[in-house]
Amino acid sequence: MIYLDNAATSLKKPQMVIDAVVHAMQHMGNAGRGSSDSAMQASRIIFQTRQKINDLINGENARQIIFTHNATDSLNTVIKGLFSPNDHIITTVMEHNSVLRPLYELQEQGTELSIIPINSKGIIDPLSIKKHIKHNTKAMVVTHASNVTGNINPIKEIAKVLHDHKLLCIVDASQTMGAIPIDVQDLDLDILCFTGHKSLLGPQGTGGIYVKSSIQIKPLKSGGTGVDTFSHHQPSDYPTALEAGTLNSHGIAGLNAALDYLNKVGIHTIRDQERQLLDYFVSKLQNIKGIQLYGTFAPNQDRCGIVSINLGEIDSAIIVEELIERQNIITRGGGHCAPLMHKALGTDQQGVVRFSLSHYTEYEELDTVIDCLKEIMKDMQ
Repeated sequence: MIYLDNAATSLKKPQMVIDAVVHAMQHMGNAGRGSSDSAMQASRIIFQTRQKINDLINGENARQIIFTHNATDSLNTVIKGLFSPNDHIITTVMEHNSVLRPLYELQEQGTELSIIPINSKGIIDPLSIKKHIKHNTKAMVVTHASNVTGNINPIKEIAKVLHDHKLLCIVDASQTMGAIPIDVQDLDLDILCFTGHKSLLGPQGTGGIYVKSSIQIKPLKSGGTGVDTFSHHQPSDYPTALEAGTLNSHGIAGLNAALDYLNKVGIHTIRDQERQLLDYFVSKLQNIKGIQLYGTFAPNQDRCGIVSINLGEIDSAIIVEELIERQNIITRGGGHCAPLMHKALGTDQQGVVRFSLSHYTEYEELDTVIDCLKEIMKDMQ
C-alpha cells in the first residue's frame, strides 16, 4: 500500500506511540480521580503532554493547553463558548466544515458572519480583512493552511490587522500542527485549535486548544473534573474549565510519545523533508498532459504536503478508485469537508483528488503514483 492520505489521518504511527498506548491501557487509571498509583500515573502523563505541547508552540503556560477529542471538538468549544447573537465574526472560504457549521448555527441565532474570499495566490490577503470589520466584530476564525490546496495563510500579518482593531485571532491548525513550526507568541495568536492524529502522529480521539490566559471561554460541557465537587458550577480556571469528564488519557499517552518522536526528529527537519518530496512530486505532475493542479507551487515554498489535482473532466472519485485498484494507492477525492473552497476553485461538482504526503513518504512511491496517473490518463482518453 502507498498511503497518501495523511491530511485525513496519519496511518504510520511511530512504534513508540503504539507502545505508549498499550502501556497506558494496561497501567493507567483515571487522572484526577483518586490517589492510587494508576491514577497518579495518568495525571503525570497528562501534565507532561500538556507541557510538551506548550513547549512545542511556545505558549505562555502549560495550564493554557486544554485537551479535547479532536480539532472539531476544539473549534466547537471555542466558537460556541465565545460568541453571542450580538457579535459579528469574520471567517474565510478556505475553512473546513468544523469551522463553518458551528458558525452557521450561530448565524441562525442572530450572529453576523462575513466570509472573505481567497486572492489570486489562493490565500487570504490580510488587507482585505479591514473592509469587513464592523462596530460589533469580535474575532476572525481562519485556517492556518487549506486542507484542499495546502496553501498557508500569512497568519502573523492577519493577526496584526486583527489586533490593530482589538479583535481576536482564532486559528485552526489541523493541517499544520506537527508539520510546520508554530510559535503562538511570535505569531501573536489568541487561540489555536489542533488535532493530535494528523501531523502530530498521535492517536485519533486527541486534540486541544491553546488559549491566552486573558480570554474566558464558556464551557461547552459541564460535569466531573475531580475538583470542586460540591460546587454547582464548572470550575473557571484553565484547563479544568473546559475539560469536563474523563480525559482520553490512553490517547494522550500516545500523543505524549508522538511529541517525543517529533522533538527527536525536529519539526524543521520534517518540514524540509516534506517540502523536498512535494517539490519532486509537483515537478513530475506538471509534465502530465491534461492535469490540473490546484493551489500555488514554487520551489522551496513553505506549504503543507498537500497536492490536489484533476485529470481532465474525470470525476475525482473515479480517479481515486483507479489508483486503489491499479497500485493500492490511498488518496482522497470529493469535497474534503470544505465546500466554499471548492466553489472558489470551481471544483464543487468534480471534486479533487488530494495527495497528502508525510516525511516518511518515499520518492519511489511518488514515482509509482506518477506512472499510474499517466496510465489512467492514457486509458481514459
